Amino acid sequence: MIGIIMFFASLVMLLYGFPVAFTFAAVSLLFGVIAGIVEIGFDDGLIEGLTEGISEGLSMFDFMPYRIMSIMENTVLMAIPMFIFMGIILQKTGLAEKLLESMGFLFGEIRGGVAISTVLVGTLLAASTGVVGASVVAMGVISLPVMMKYKYNTPLACGTICASGTLGQIIPPSIVLIILGDVFRVPVGDLFSAAVWPGLGLVAAYIIFILIVSYFKKDMAPAIPKDPSRGSKMKQVIKALIDIIPSLTLILFVLGSIFAGIATPTESSAIGCLGAVLLAVAYRSFSLDMVKEAAFESVKVTSMVFGILIGATAFSMVFTYTGGDEIVEHFMMNLPGDEKIAFILFTMLAIFILGFFIDFVEISYIIVPILVPIAMNLDINPVWFAILIAMNLQTSFLTPPFGFALFYLKGVVPDSVRTVEIYKGVLPFIFIQVAVLLLLVFYPEIFGISSSM
Repeated sequence: MIGIIMFFASLVMLLYGFPVAFTFAAVSLLFGVIAGIVEIGFDDGLIEGLTEGISEGLSMFDFMPYRIMSIMENTVLMAIPMFIFMGIILQKTGLAEKLLESMGFLFGEIRGGVAISTVLVGTLLAASTGVVGASVVAMGVISLPVMMKYKYNTPLACGTICASGTLGQIIPPSIVLIILGDVFRVPVGDLFSAAVWPGLGLVAAYIIFILIVSYFKKDMAPAIPKDPSRGSKMKQVIKALIDIIPSLTLILFVLGSIFAGIATPTESSAIGCLGAVLLAVAYRSFSLDMVKEAAFESVKVTSMVFGILIGATAFSMVFTYTGGDEIVEHFMMNLPGDEKIAFILFTMLAIFILGFFIDFVEISYIIVPILVPIAMNLDINPVWFAILIAMNLQTSFLTPPFGFALFYLKGVVPDSVRTVEIYKGVLPFIFIQVAVLLLLVFYPEIFGISSSM
């Protein structure tokens, strides 16, 4: 039971606000020593037992340098800093502003049009940048004032922005999918291909929800009056295409090279970085200071991910050494009902609840490695299971009280927008995500995925 106690001790420390990477590393070290002392016992006396137990506990960390070296040499994880760099460069080019402005006026004349355009722009930003914080902030700064001006329901407007901004977690190229590809030991390109239809299905569900709400409650999402100064409808369509085509071209180059088998995700991320820089030059926003700032941001985020990964490696090592994985496997394999469906539903519920409190990186590196061997024993398709987890982890960005998208939006909204309105606004979108997730659980064939290996 030492491993199980260690797991809950880590959660308690995280809730108190201790840094994630240091928490997992410190807790692993402490409980590794405790496990060594318990194994040796005190038959030879208190001092001897403590000395030998501490030595035994510390000995399990002898191979940590080799594990860290294998992390550093992992070519799959090299894609993370490059995709982050690509997203930050694109965010600084003003791409989101151009897309939102054009799409807003293109769809604004129908009820719910600005909200629909926000979802569509969020989809394009997800496929081109994948940076949740940048997408939410950009749409909060640009799209929210327009919706507020035309008397949109505030919770609906806030919920639409938060949900659209988190699409980068499931629509490739997604950092979550890269991490899960490494954890599951499956090609990231396979995950990217499998995630396209579930991601687009989620987008379609958002749009349908907005259309239904605006149809039955006309005052919640009114249409924007036609602006003659914008020119004819054809001119608006042409301008929208001019703004969309550059980012769409980059998406086709990055994802197309992966799906066609021309390049690996790591190689395509390099293509994306080059394309982002060329777009910055085309938009006349390129500067060495911008590149330097983007590089620093990329290093900071990447360091956070790898720091957590090192702490998680120590945690999983001690957890396995103390037999925690066997306890979890025994519990999972004895759930009532069909063992495969019961396992999937229980893990989805557990990840959903954990998403209220901890970040997707910690869940990916701490929880998922415990579940992967059990899924293999149950003949569960690892690609399907990874996509389920990715969609579930996307929900963690929306769930109060620690949903990051909520904090990102709250940081840029006017003071008149209360936090409770943001929370209220995301609830329907959380239910939509859960509904699409359940559809993916029971009917994966709709999305072109098989549930078995």
